[in-house]
Amino acid sequence: MNYNELTAKSFALRRDVLDMIYNSKGGHFGGDFSVLDILITLYDFHMNVSPQTMNDPNRDRFILSKGHTAAALYAVLCDKGFFPKSDLETFSQYGSQYIGHPNNKVNGVEINSGSLGHGLSVGVGMALAAKMDEANYRTYVVMGDGELAEGSVWEGAMAAGHYKLDNLTAFIDRNGLQISGSTETVMTQENMVARWVAFGWHVLEVDGHDFKALDEAVKQAKATKGKPTMILADTIKGFGYSQAEGQASWHHKVPNAEQYGAATAELKAKEAAVR
Repeated sequence: MNYNELTAKSFALRRDVLDMIYNSKGGHFGGDFSVLDILITLYDFHMNVSPQTMNDPNRDRFILSKGHTAAALYAVLCDKGFFPKSDLETFSQYGSQYIGHPNNKVNGVEINSGSLGHGLSVGVGMALAAKMDEANYRTYVVMGDGELAEGSVWEGAMAAGHYKLDNLTAFIDRNGLQISGSTETVMTQENMVARWVAFGWHVLEVDGHDFKALDEAVKQAKATKGKPTMILADTIKGFGYSQAEGQASWHHKVPNAEQYGAATAELKAKEAAVR
């Protein structure tokens, strides 16, 4: 699949996420739309995991630390065949295993996540276990920029650098917004590059909606030896639906009928334009 095809797919999967949130009347629209292209890149191009190998000890591991964007992960897992699309219709419904945060009862989900600040430390443990077992699998973690205010993130960062975990790649979905506003207002994040370098990480900055840039960054991470890699992915909250883009109010917002119709039409048009 080429980059244009991935771009078209990204708008189609955003429609799936939109449907899930609209029908369930719950979800984290803005972050789902900002993180989706990172997830697609990993699952389509890089991670050694599939419905057939999801229980293989040598599979790659993925942790969505910003677990409130589970709808995006479910959409990608469904696209890769981990479960039928009809399952998405049960998102956040009573009795469904497809709850609002990743649930390891769902095929392809490694851990229950979403208590912000925990994912990186768990990923460090998985990567360290692979080193101890002399196994070849890699571990990937996706965090939100808002969760970097959690101290446990930096304990994990320090440990990963100390143990030279070059089998660990992490992303920050750097959309600059969180539920209470700008990340810079809530807790200053700059200079983010220097911070991660100081903890012993190889750091890359990319456009988080450019599939070529994301693909090349992961390739560089795989080729980097002696240190973990942090990919700072500059994204736009709500990317794909112009009314929601860059708006903190869409962090946890359910579109009304008019907005749902407008978003559906815009995403279909963008998909068609790319195809």
